[in-house]
Amino acid sequence: MADVLSDAGDVSGEEGSQEDVMTPAELISKLQEAWLNEKFAPELLENKSELVECVMEQLTHMEENLQRVRKGDVKASVHRMEIDRIRFVLSSYLRSRLQKIEKFFPHVLEKEKSRADGDPSFLSPEEFAFAKEYLANTEVYLRTVALKHMPPNLQSIDMLKAVPEPCLDSFVFLRVKETQENILVEPETDEQKEYVVDLDEGSQHLMRYRTIAPLVASGAVQLI
Repeated sequence: MADVLSDAGDVSGEEGSQEDVMTPAELISKLQEAWLNEKFAPELLENKSELVECVMEQLTHMEENLQRVRKGDVKASVHRMEIDRIRFVLSSYLRSRLQKIEKFFPHVLEKEKSRADGDPSFLSPEEFAFAKEYLANTEVYLRTVALKHMPPNLQSIDMLKAVPEPCLDSFVFLRVKETQENILVEPETDEQKEYVVDLDEGSQHLMRYRTIAPLVASGAVQLI
């Protein structure tokens, strides 16, 4: 893998930026991290459109390098397998996001609508357009198939109430990347005292997603 990626050169996380330059191997590692987090998180995470664009550019460079490999060279098949593997991870990441948008579309749009100026967007422009179109098509379908045949007082539907929200209380496996202290696992109730733990770097845990969601967003933990 190192040979395949080293041929393409370093890449920048943002066009024209000299401050955030990643090696190709680091770029693919970031993609794998985003993929696993998105795959195992119950909610839609912040979009990584810049990362996706960089990976697409990297794949283009790798394809160009592959064309220069002599036919019959054993490296060609190894390079092709690595390119296919990266394409699989990228496709799976984008597919996971689309599946969550389809499943939770009114809540995703509401969250995007209510975010403060300056906060990171949870949807790329393409995902936002897809979510709005999906909502519009769903409303048209429901009106055509069911709502118009019902009494007038029942011919409206609140999508936010009709579509279940993501279950943030589901449990997830995680690996700690940065040591964290005094993480509140369970708040104090009449039946129990509050439960606080320290998360050591490199340790693995099974915890409620709601508890560690901010740590996933900051990159302090990795879902596995």
